[in-house]
Amino acid sequence: MSGRKIERRHMSFPDFEDWFGHSFPGLPGWHPATAPHSIPVEMSTGDGAYVLRAELPGVDPDRDLSITADGDLLTVRAEHVESTEDKDHSEFRYGSFRRTVRLPVPIPADGVDASYTNGILTIRVPMPDESTSTARTIPVRRADGGGASEAS
Repeated sequence: MSGRKIERRHMSFPDFEDWFGHSFPGLPGWHPATAPHSIPVEMSTGDGAYVLRAELPGVDPDRDLSITADGDLLTVRAEHVESTEDKDHSEFRYGSFRRTVRLPVPIPADGVDASYTNGILTIRVPMPDESTSTARTIPVRRADGGGASEAS
């Protein structure tokens, strides 16, 4: 035995890449050539919002970026097209990029804000008001239509 301790990550917001991203044990990070690259993200909470920051350098937000919300899933898609200039060496990643993150609450239809500055996409999703509680008391009615039946 090597004696190395396995490190486990604990995240408030698990995403699909953590659950399904590694299809072949022993080959971490392996993806088919046609699979979209994963987008590195940071998640935080503050000022009444969930904040997702995604690292997307070289992307044109007007042309190459798409954000969708479905229930509690937030998906970011981007396309980074390789330039036509000649290069002797490049370690840049080109192609399709995608990341889906599950939030702890459904994403509201209004109030979601996205901005892109210096290669970082920032998405702010408002947290639900604490006063908006779905807990309530349900009255119980008698199915027999009245009081206790009397035996004669």
